[in-house]
Amino acid sequence: MTPAVDGHVTQTGDGFAARHAVLAAGYGSRPDPTDPGQVLAMPIVLHIPKADPPARSALLAAAASATVALCLDDRVGPDADGAPGPWQHAFREWTDARIRKVARRARGAQWFAAQDVDGVTVDVEGAQARAFVPGRVGDLDPRIKKLQIGGTDLDHDAPGPVPDGVPTLWVNASLGMTVGKAAAQVGHASMLLAGAMPVDRALSWAADGYRCAVRDADEKAWAALCDEVAAGRAIAVRDAGFTEVAPGSMTVIAPVR
Repeated sequence: MTPAVDGHVTQTGDGFAARHAVLAAGYGSRPDPTDPGQVLAMPIVLHIPKADPPARSALLAAAASATVALCLDDRVGPDADGAPGPWQHAFREWTDARIRKVARRARGAQWFAAQDVDGVTVDVEGAQARAFVPGRVGDLDPRIKKLQIGGTDLDHDAPGPVPDGVPTLWVNASLGMTVGKAAAQVGHASMLLAGAMPVDRALSWAADGYRCAVRDADEKAWAALCDEVAAGRAIAVRDAGFTEVAPGSMTVIAPVR
């Protein structure tokens, strides 16, 4: 099933190619500002209702798809005519720095209020996540700032085999990451994967709503995936180690098809 994406996706023309080129170029490493409130980050909000929470794997897939959908949204710019989009300055400032994401959870009225803040929501089999335009953490919209970062996790599920042709993001199960931490990591993986794809492949992925699968990798599977990274056939996310995991830990691997 193709994810439901509420973003503005231009699937043809030079505008998409220019936005894809930003991801393909990689990211900056500008040192963090001394004022923590000036650190740049992309917020991600996970919809986790109390009564009927979503499957963990589907929620992580929604987070991954929402992140890459925002990164290639035409509002990030430039558009098909080369004009900057309304989100372009904030997005480019973020990609020129250290890439950071912070996942929060919402339910009920909090989730609906978050839809009015600039971003892109993706629904995967009823699991919903919204990625927001990056900005300074000290300037975070109050509707997002009040949401909890931790406090809720989801049980690991068994989603079954991955459909043919669907990009798969493999999570290092040995790290025991919370759903919020894992959401940030698969979001980063989706960006890296899109940038590693030829632009025509990325266009096809966009046409499919950036559908992807998230699966846990056990020790044996992870070792084989690491071999794929070493051979240049997969991308890997290496965490800075600010929360939950040790600096340099490989958290997610995605084969490049």
